[in-house]
Amino acid sequence: MPVLELKSGALSARLSTAGGLILGFRKEGEGGKSVPLLRDAPDNADALSSSCYPLVPFGNRLKENRFTFDGEEYRFSPNTDWDPHYLHGEGWQSEWIVEERDDYRVTMSFAHRGGHTPYAYFTRQSFLLTGDELLLTLSVENMGEKLLPFGLGWHPYFPMTPQTTLFAPARKFWTEVEGWLPGEVTAIPEDLDFSEPAPLPHRWVNNGFEDWSGEAVIAWPEHQMQLHLTADPLFAHAFVFVSDTVFDPQFKRDYFCFEPMSHLANGHNLPDLGGLRILEPGQQLSGSIRLRPQDL
Repeated sequence: MPVLELKSGALSARLSTAGGLILGFRKEGEGGKSVPLLRDAPDNADALSSSCYPLVPFGNRLKENRFTFDGEEYRFSPNTDWDPHYLHGEGWQSEWIVEERDDYRVTMSFAHRGGHTPYAYFTRQSFLLTGDELLLTLSVENMGEKLLPFGLGWHPYFPMTPQTTLFAPARKFWTEVEGWLPGEVTAIPEDLDFSEPAPLPHRWVNNGFEDWSGEAVIAWPEHQMQLHLTADPLFAHAFVFVSDTVFDPQFKRDYFCFEPMSHLANGHNLPDLGGLRILEPGQQLSGSIRLRPQDL
């Protein structure tokens, strides 16, 4: 699997075409010390052990693997052997084709039709590294013959140290029910209120946040470093994941996920589609996020 490297000033990133993944994003500091801004991953990592992967043509799960739209029912089949749901689209499991590459930018794409989903689409992802930030842009085009709701997102893994804090204001919170599915919308629990910088709780977390502000800051006081994540208005929601040793016996509380998303989980089955965008055949959806490190 081709591994591509980007470098600009003190910033460096490693990418893989296998899943359209980020394998590492670091900033070099004084004395040659390098600080990881995303979880480091080996060259042969799959999406679940990567630094970040794309969510396309939408993210998360659908209740009962089906939805009804425009008078027609659509069904999905599981695309992993450990989850009964079709999960996160195909981007994270597909081989991407490099379209453009230089020292600072990589653009890759793939087309999909058939398989586990009724969606047919073309997607493109670009990575632009400047001296100040990593800019990620993701787009999807409806290549099918019918209107369908689409969404986009990313699934980054951030290092978690004993002093790590997260700032990510949102207005509403979705509970979790059996099957890792969203339950109902409620007020944000106190230990998951990130309207001010706060540590991640010492428990399982797998929840969506509605009406996220589009701004997040992850701080690592031990490294005198923080990462400022900003998202286009398209990404009005987010998902927070903290694993445990029941789900992952190898979990050492060394990472967490904060996932910018254009839509709510199971949006296909919500009355307003949960932020999913209806695309006509040939129509596109696109959005960007920025990852900017800052010294504390």
